[in-house]
Amino acid sequence: MSMNALEAYYRERARAPAAESYTRELLDGGTKKCAKKLGEEVVEAIIAAMTESGERLVAELADVEYHLVVLLMSRGLTFAMVEEELQRRRAKSGLEEKASRQS
Repeated sequence: MSMNALEAYYRERARAPAAESYTRELLDGGTKKCAKKLGEEVVEAIIAAMTESGERLVAELADVEYHLVVLLMSRGLTFAMVEEELQRRRAKSGLEEKASRQS
């Protein structure tokens, strides 16, 4: 499933009551709660990458992807915006692009 299709699904889940939708519950907690959950999931993915099976890493990265989209939603942003930024960066090499952000 594409990120755009997943995002559409999560937006649909966000319309359900918090008692029925974890997505709605997160969004009701605000951006700070969404960001905190993303951070927790990233740490779990890092630990899985270093110490656990590939299957476990994939599961943790799925959690990261979900929480990333929910965080974007909490700010009124879309994953398409992230994709556009990545596309813009393709005009430079990765090293050039990184150097341009360090100034």
